[in-house]
Amino acid sequence: MPERMPENGVKVWYRVRDLAAARLFYVDLLGFEETYHDAEGCWARLRNGSMEIGLTEGAPEEGGVAVIDTADVKAEAERLRASGVEVGTVLELHGKIRLLDVFDPDGNRIQLVESLAGD
Repeated sequence: MPERMPENGVKVWYRVRDLAAARLFYVDLLGFEETYHDAEGCWARLRNGSMEIGLTEGAPEEGGVAVIDTADVKAEAERLRASGVEVGTVLELHGKIRLLDVFDPDGNRIQLVESLAGD
């Protein structure tokens, strides 16, 4: 983790090989907003809804999973596949929720979630 790590807010940290490429992936493809970037410390903070993640340069490792609420998981799966992103299979659980695992360029797992409560 970066030396000047924030004390609160970040829910999941991902280590990435190329911070600039990871920032583009999360902002351009997953709709995150970058809220902080420390070029000297080689880390960034990003937010999508209530999910806040931290990216820091380093060798990727297994860890937490960011969960992002999504209006239409199936449409997101198609859009991300068309963009060349590694995407898993859409799972529907008991007609209540749809889940989709998406992987960033370093293999970090992000889970997209769609509530079906209104369906």
